[in-house]
Amino acid sequence: MARTGVLKHAVHVDPTTDQAHSAGEVAEALESGLDAVVLTFPDGRQVALPSSLAEVLRASAREVADGHGLTVLPSDATLTPAEAAELLGLSRPFVARLLDEGEIPSERLPGSRHRRVRLADVLEYAARRDRKREGRRRIAEAVADTSLPY
Repeated sequence: MARTGVLKHAVHVDPTTDQAHSAGEVAEALESGLDAVVLTFPDGRQVALPSSLAEVLRASAREVADGHGLTVLPSDATLTPAEAAELLGLSRPFVARLLDEGEIPSERLPGSRHRRVRLADVLEYAARRDRKREGRRRIAEAVADTSLPY
């Protein structure tokens, strides 16, 4: 069953300088190989991490090491339009308009006017938006490089 209300339960990290440094050490250690990652707990227990979980840890550690905030959400999450807006850094009314226009797919709840949005669709929209932004930046650079008035 898909989850809702996920942002309030999401794990969010805004790294300090010390945490970023430590995360860099973790990322470097994990980049040497993900086959035999073993966690050792204070009580002496050791648990081998599956390579897929070790890869998530490596990628997360690299992001934190680079000073980026990190939010962990389940991939099958469904969001409310307000949560999608928060994740995208947009207003809820603007996201509602994007949903109405089909820019971000959504589903109406049966017998209700409320909608749910898949996290994957929100992230795909964000990637499209970023690609468009980068394209506009490149065009502006090219025009500036030619010294043509615009």
